Amino acid sequence: MNPTIYASVSDDIVGWFDVVGPLLFYTVVFGLVFAGTGLFVGAFIPFITGDSLVFAAGLVAAANSDSINIYVMVIGVFIAAWLGDQVGYTIGRHAGRPYLDKRKGKWIQTAIAKSEVFYIRYGWWSIVVARFVPWGRVIIPALAGIGKMNYYKFVSANATGALLWGSGLTIAGYFTYSIDWVRNSVYAIAVVVILLSVVAGVRTWRENRDSVSEQEDSTTDSKS
Repeated sequence: MNPTIYASVSDDIVGWFDVVGPLLFYTVVFGLVFAGTGLFVGAFIPFITGDSLVFAAGLVAAANSDSINIYVMVIGVFIAAWLGDQVGYTIGRHAGRPYLDKRKGKWIQTAIAKSEVFYIRYGWWSIVVARFVPWGRVIIPALAGIGKMNYYKFVSANATGALLWGSGLTIAGYFTYSIDWVRNSVYAIAVVVILLSVVAGVRTWRENRDSVSEQEDSTTDSKS
């Protein structure tokens, strides 16, 4: 290939990646934050859709400040978190208690029971604080919907929690990058955090699945 043409194609690829790369990063981060609560994914992989993800996103934004805007990241995380909880609330309000009761397994039912006690005790504040609790931020919005919490009351609590959580952890990750040893190994830290989160999530999912199987076996034995 002509060197001039090759250089031109290479520049085009680099330019394309510079544009698409950050957009893809934003999409993945915002999508996972939303799915964590809106699609109940965070019940089993809370860290990769929550705290660890958002903190790591702040680190990566600091390491790539020329292409990833920290303000866009903070605002996007806030909106994704808020929308995810709104979906959880809406589903709970319309589907009712069966939405949670159909979630089988000892682990998930224990988490639901703890969330319910927390919600009954603290009401509005439980929505705010739950943002910082892995299982709480997934379950409590649905409980608020099931309990028919006033919509505007929920919106205000949800917005407060999403703002404090989304901006706080993202900015914390962003400024942590200023520490020398963190700056020198930012991508390794991000990868380790994500891998540990995935392992923890798979382990929790398997434990919950095994408890479901045990319950089904005991039910079958009792019927026979």
